[in-house]
Amino acid sequence: MGDKFYVTTPIYYVNGEPHLGHAYTTIAADIVARFNRMKKRRVFFLTGTDEHGLKIQQTAEKLGVHPKELADKNAARFKELWRLLNISYDRFIRTTEPDHIEAVKHILQRCYERGDIYKGYYEGWYCVGCEEFKTEKELEEGHVCPIHKKKCEYVKEETYYFRLSKYAEPLLEFYEKNPDFVKPEYRFNEVKEFVRQGLKDISITRPRNRVWWGIPAPFDESQTVYVWFDALTNYLSGVGYPKPEYRRWWPADLHLVGKDILRFHAVYWPAFLMSAGEELPKQVFAHGWWLVEGHKISKSLGNVIDPFVAVEKIGVDPFRYVLFRDTPFGEDGNLTRESVLNRINGELVNEIGNLYSRVVAMVHKYQGGVLRPTVDFSAQNAEFIRLFRQVRRAYIEEMNRLRFHKALEEVLKLAEFLNRFIDQTKPWELHKEGKTLELNQVLYTAVSGLRILSHFLYPFMPTTMERALKEVLNVEEFTDLFSLEPYQLPLPHRVGQKVNLFRRITEKDLDFIKKVERKEEERMEQKPEGVKLVDFSDFQKLDLRVGEVLEVEEIPKAQKLYKLLVDLGEESPRTIVAGIKPYYKPEELKGKKVVVVANLKPKKLMGVESRGMLLAASDGENFSLLTVDRPVKNGARVS
Repeated sequence: MGDKFYVTTPIYYVNGEPHLGHAYTTIAADIVARFNRMKKRRVFFLTGTDEHGLKIQQTAEKLGVHPKELADKNAARFKELWRLLNISYDRFIRTTEPDHIEAVKHILQRCYERGDIYKGYYEGWYCVGCEEFKTEKELEEGHVCPIHKKKCEYVKEETYYFRLSKYAEPLLEFYEKNPDFVKPEYRFNEVKEFVRQGLKDISITRPRNRVWWGIPAPFDESQTVYVWFDALTNYLSGVGYPKPEYRRWWPADLHLVGKDILRFHAVYWPAFLMSAGEELPKQVFAHGWWLVEGHKISKSLGNVIDPFVAVEKIGVDPFRYVLFRDTPFGEDGNLTRESVLNRINGELVNEIGNLYSRVVAMVHKYQGGVLRPTVDFSAQNAEFIRLFRQVRRAYIEEMNRLRFHKALEEVLKLAEFLNRFIDQTKPWELHKEGKTLELNQVLYTAVSGLRILSHFLYPFMPTTMERALKEVLNVEEFTDLFSLEPYQLPLPHRVGQKVNLFRRITEKDLDFIKKVERKEEERMEQKPEGVKLVDFSDFQKLDLRVGEVLEVEEIPKAQKLYKLLVDLGEESPRTIVAGIKPYYKPEELKGKKVVVVANLKPKKLMGVESRGMLLAASDGENFSLLTVDRPVKNGARVS
């Protein structure tokens, strides 16, 4: 166990209001910070706002205000949300602060003196939203950014470059020596492949006459520092760089980021640090995005989740809990009304909240609110102790790996045991029969279990668990996880009062989650994140067959779908609906041999039942149906 732990969120751009994605990353960092504090580590938790760049300059100009005024307003909004969500950060950094500006100039000057920065000209397509030049291959038709769905600007300008190409081999060597540097693993594979394909030098400044809202480059004040060199340096400036005190915390133990900015943190940032002669962070963890009722979040669909409203409707800690209860951290999540209702009313109210209420109520009813000495340690006590040690070991392991949903599953095992323990031991009967020692033992075990439960749930629901520990159980302080044991309460011990820790919610409380009907074509485009290994037996479950396209029909109102009649060597051809209209004309498909997943469950798409799926390949730019290179009979098995 290390002595210190330094965790960061990305710094959030102040061009707009904080949203669900910002809240998700920051709550995750808060959970990690609180957990590590419970392991008696010195923790530094950094978050903040990114306040320079062309986007905010242009937005401020449209509003008729100075960019700093806009930054002040929106930075305050982020701070307000973090207060609401009970985020325990140690510093909220803003890139307009003097110490950050000094740090950016210092690290940039070091890279310049190393010969890694040079002047050049750049012309190409520039996305204001991404603050990045895009290659033709990265853009959609019409030079549209695939992320922001807006046409990029064609720009030719004099800028300074960073020799990123120089660091391709050092980066690959570093990745090899540090196999846990990027998580999840499949994201690391994407990063390594990106670097293996070769790195190009990147532009790191902008002419000041075009982008004046930024930090002047120390070696040429006619240029302002490009947003990524500015923003990423916050991880150093936030702990005091370049003053010697920063070494108390650097290198960072964990950078938490969204998957869309992984490249900047896992490729650019390490290269900048190598150039400046600084240690590299220990790990970058990229999490996924949120869907709402199966849809991507977008203003046009009207399904944007306002965290301020969500907290008002369901409460702070239930909001924190549901975000991490189901979805593996790293993968895309799907927030649904049904899942929120079930988790809050089912687990928080019925299983956990009710458990605290009934136990404390029984202590008051049968023992005047006081736990009394006991000497009876039965087999049930031994079972409780074994389960506690098993759960604590698994909980710590899962939390260390940021597998929050698995850690919560372990905690729920303890809650389930305690509920079952009460039902089986029947304290009400023990009281009726005058079995005082047995009753003392049962209630002492139950309260001991609740004390432990409060510790495990604290990182996820700090406000509620502080109430549970102090108001309900009458225990003043949390114990570190390694010292936590059952039966540590000295007897006699007076418990607190019965408190309703959680409120049951209704459908009306879930109005902040908008229901949007997705078109069938959109359903077909939903793809899983990441590539997972499967057993050969799983692959064998697929029935892949060669088919011949006999007929092609257009489907009314469908922009991407064709209705195909495909011969798979069966008694009659199959109808298959395929989203290939943008890539093939009907005459190109007739007579074509294709590969079909023949044992896919039938599904209606745009009112047409589809009995199979065509296989195709796409690299993001080109699209091709899979076919065979020699004549084979229709229905031939592909293996």
